[in-house]
Amino acid sequence: MKLQTPALSIYLMADRDTVELADAAAAGGATAFEIGIPFSDPLADGPTVQRAAQRSLAGGMTTARALGVVSALRERLDQPLVPMTYAGPVMAYGEELFCAHAATAGANGLIVPDVPPDEAGELRAACAANGLDLVPLLAPTSPVSRISLACDGAGGFVYLVSVAGVTGARGGLADGVGEFIARVRPHTDLPLLVGFGIAAPETARAALDAGADGVVIGSKAIEVAEEGGPAALERFVAGVARAMERNP
Repeated sequence: MKLQTPALSIYLMADRDTVELADAAAAGGATAFEIGIPFSDPLADGPTVQRAAQRSLAGGMTTARALGVVSALRERLDQPLVPMTYAGPVMAYGEELFCAHAATAGANGLIVPDVPPDEAGELRAACAANGLDLVPLLAPTSPVSRISLACDGAGGFVYLVSVAGVTGARGGLADGVGEFIARVRPHTDLPLLVGFGIAAPETARAALDAGADGVVIGSKAIEVAEEGGPAALERFVAGVARAMERNP
């Protein structure tokens, strides 16, 4: 996939209102979307994303229906679409079948945070066979050996987790993000996007100033949509997009 940079990727859980929310976020300036496929044991997710996943599951969402949401989004949007889920749903569906159906739905990549790069050979092959980029996650605690391994098999972009913890809105950019970006940069030419804790225009701008090529916003986007619906999400995304302009 080819990301516009600086990239503003918005995470939305696959649910009945996802298309309407994605339209609003796109109008606000989102350049890419991560679409959560709900799972009952989301190890990397904090309470906001967990709540969204439980709401989606309670409403009858399945992996197949979530891919249907991706398909509906592709009919309306040109931005890259990257499903994000866990090994459980992918393995239950079947790696090759999941990747084939995701590609048919219009996905550009895939994020599966609980499949480490040294165990992702079969999933990476299934992605490659279907034209999907497998996007790795790196944490601030990742040693050079893990950074190199993850970047060697990366596609699309590299997702830098700003904190050693789960997803969730935080008050500012975590300490050490600039140093983290500097450690990863020599290992890949792909864009480096910072996520986990990006919750305000100022934080997004700080990530760019620290050397990132873009940001991922999940929990805060969900919270804004829960409180104010599509209109509020569009306003929030627009504010972040303005802050991220090359010459704000």
